[in-house]
Amino acid sequence: MATKKKETYTFIDLFAGCGGLSEGFYKQGFKALAHLERDHHACESLRTRMRHYKYANDDKGVLEMDITQDNVVSELKKLVKDTDVDLIIGGPPCQSFSTLGRAKDKNAMVDDPRNHLFESYVKILNKFNPKFFVFENVTGLLSAKINGKLIVKTIFNKLGEKYKVKYDPKILVLNSAEYGVPQIRKRVIIIGVRKDISISPEEIYQGIIKTHFDSLANLENKTGLTKYVTVKDAIGDLPEIKPGEGIEVCDFQSSETNDFIKKIRNTNDLKLRHHVSRKHNQSDTERYKLMSKNKWSFADLLDKRPDLNHSKQRVFNNSYVVQWWNAPSKTIIAHLYKDGNQFIHPDHKQGRSITPREAARLQSFPDDFVFEGPRTEQFKQIGNAVPPLFAEAIAKSIRNVLDKI
Repeated sequence: MATKKKETYTFIDLFAGCGGLSEGFYKQGFKALAHLERDHHACESLRTRMRHYKYANDDKGVLEMDITQDNVVSELKKLVKDTDVDLIIGGPPCQSFSTLGRAKDKNAMVDDPRNHLFESYVKILNKFNPKFFVFENVTGLLSAKINGKLIVKTIFNKLGEKYKVKYDPKILVLNSAEYGVPQIRKRVIIIGVRKDISISPEEIYQGIIKTHFDSLANLENKTGLTKYVTVKDAIGDLPEIKPGEGIEVCDFQSSETNDFIKKIRNTNDLKLRHHVSRKHNQSDTERYKLMSKNKWSFADLLDKRPDLNHSKQRVFNNSYVVQWWNAPSKTIIAHLYKDGNQFIHPDHKQGRSITPREAARLQSFPDDFVFEGPRTEQFKQIGNAVPPLFAEAIAKSIRNVLDKI
């Protein structure tokens, strides 16, 4: 008996970045109608990826503009035309919601215009009226306040005008390490269901199936799950390079066949991209080597080698951090474009911070994913992205629900 052909479901990606969230939906067979993003280099990466997936309109499928512009809806309508939109995905920039951002700002980010970008998301959502939406953000969203009022309550009220949403931090916060990503990355995922559809948001959350336990999970939460993916699993096969070494595209065949590599690397792909290391000054190289060789924290380093203190460095344990072979990495951040001190390679012989490709693997990007622009822009795109394997777990659940209805 012939199998039924899978339906093609459609989505619009807002605040698309380089396309980490989109990638998960591409992998589940969803069709992109439009990506909205204002950063030029991220838009170029989106266009390159659309070409990879054989889109004919890659130049038009990416709308390079600010979401707050008055004509944003009309411009999106030109791309979407009369096509029915099944899903809107995306998440506003998170710096103003992050606890770090609020700590750094003297006004705790209350004046930051990014606090209100969710309103543009809601405006577009209500214009296109998709069946579902996925709204992604940092966990700091749950505690961020403006004038003493929780922002998240306002966001839920706005999103809940036409959509069923569930305000429950226990189900809203998901950790990418539990979905096969070699990284501890907790994020708030708000899922909405249009009110005329007889599905609850809880059903979609229940369908986002954990496959791995994270490094902090207790024993009862490990039943039936695979051990978390480690830094070694993710980048252990990549060529050894020293500071300042590497080329943008080189010949490469992976010697590793673990499950993670099978997911992110096409066996027909004989190239490696963006595996280029920063140059480091002598003091940083010495810090990196000593910390990785001796399994030291930055505090240990300062205790044993006070001469290697940084004159401008805050003396915190997270100023310099080694990502250890036998655990997932810490959360990949866009700060990587400034320096790699919090992402020191675990191999002391290499004595360097991680490359864009290593960061991309820790984010679970496929090896054939091309990040356009100079290395600083590559790091920024990678750090701001949603891990594709995490996005795919969400996409699977939504696809299953769409198949039902």
